[in-house]
Amino acid sequence: MAERPATSWRHGIAEEAEELAAGTLDPECACMAALFPEELLTATDVVLDVFEGELPRLGEAPDEQVFAVVERVVLALNAVDDAHNGSAFETDEREELCDYIDELLTEHGVDVVALTTRHGLGRYQLTDKWRKW
Repeated sequence: MAERPATSWRHGIAEEAEELAAGTLDPECACMAALFPEELLTATDVVLDVFEGELPRLGEAPDEQVFAVVERVVLALNAVDDAHNGSAFETDEREELCDYIDELLTEHGVDVVALTTRHGLGRYQLTDKWRKW
């Protein structure tokens, strides 16, 4: 199963804290905790909990239903980003979130390539219509 982006970000925070404690990282170079405050991680996880709850019924669902689920998760992530002054998700985080959405849909039986192709989109354009982050 795909790893949640917030889980990866928490691992990065923990690794950075260990390096700081060991004295192998200059405190001025530490940025993970500031980039990923717990409030952001929790809000992202709440959104992804809802998304994951909708996945089991999507394997044979019509395209419109799949797109509706994608739209809801993207709009909810937009709200998280807005709550953090539009700077919650930078380039790497955006890619991780998009990959996570794609991977989970695939794991639940959605052929993302076929879905996007049927609608004149490239595979990695699945979230573009709604995404502000």
